Amino acid sequence: MGWHGYLALWCGVLGAVALVGYGRSLAGVTRAQRAVRVMGRIERVAEPRHGSSGREGIAVVVTFRDPATGQEFTVTNDGERGDRISTAWTGREIGIRYPPGRPHAYRFTTDPDAGRSGLGWPNFAVFLIYVGLVVVASIDWGWPWALIGFGVPWTLLGATYLPGAVRDTRLRIEGLASGGPVPGRVIAVLKDVTVNEDGDTLTSHTPVVAFTTHDGTAVTAYRTEGLRDPVGSRGRDLTIHYRPDDPGVFTTDLAAEHRSRVGEIAFGVVALLVGVAAAVAGGILIAG
Repeated sequence: MGWHGYLALWCGVLGAVALVGYGRSLAGVTRAQRAVRVMGRIERVAEPRHGSSGREGIAVVVTFRDPATGQEFTVTNDGERGDRISTAWTGREIGIRYPPGRPHAYRFTTDPDAGRSGLGWPNFAVFLIYVGLVVVASIDWGWPWALIGFGVPWTLLGATYLPGAVRDTRLRIEGLASGGPVPGRVIAVLKDVTVNEDGDTLTSHTPVVAFTTHDGTAVTAYRTEGLRDPVGSRGRDLTIHYRPDDPGVFTTDLAAEHRSRVGEIAFGVVALLVGVAAAVAGGILIAG
């Protein structure tokens, strides 16, 4: 069997995977669709201990109610319990998902709507089919088709992403600047040591910031960026800018935040132009 035959087999297998996945999604029987998703409420927040690990997130006690039975559960995020909670305050709502009828198998999620459709694997299968077709077109008809195959979807992706990113950046900066600053403090620095596959030891430090909003909400949060000398930052006083409607969105340097977000937009524009350039160059080479 030649390589065209292997490509046909590749596309056939992945096509079957995609069809089965889309069919299961339409029928509403994927595991992601069947999962129960509820909002829990943080009832208690424990202050992280200086020098301890930050892998499991800020220790919290959460209550949620199972909609099927009406029973209320009080749980913690000890151990492997889904997404790490890196920002917490009493009264904050946090997403929880679990298999039907198994609330004790709960997992925390910072984005309750993520993966709700169950289309992740089918979409990935379609992407791999597309990659295979671009490869065969490039081999059979010439490498400029690779430019077309890369440039067109990349341009469409960038054109879809960029307007929303610009809007979100504007709203974020406006929100951070609208509430007025409050004093904050680094209350602990967490330490994690890992060994990579080459045997090298890697150490990471995560400062923990505490501040109280204007309405009296006490917030505890990891701050992994924007602080100089994070290792020795414990006890450092800070000025916190936060969004009044969501204290989880905050910064210790409003000007640096603005520069960072503008830089992200600039990177998005450059990425979009790269896709356009690739598609145009491929078209010119094919036409010539």
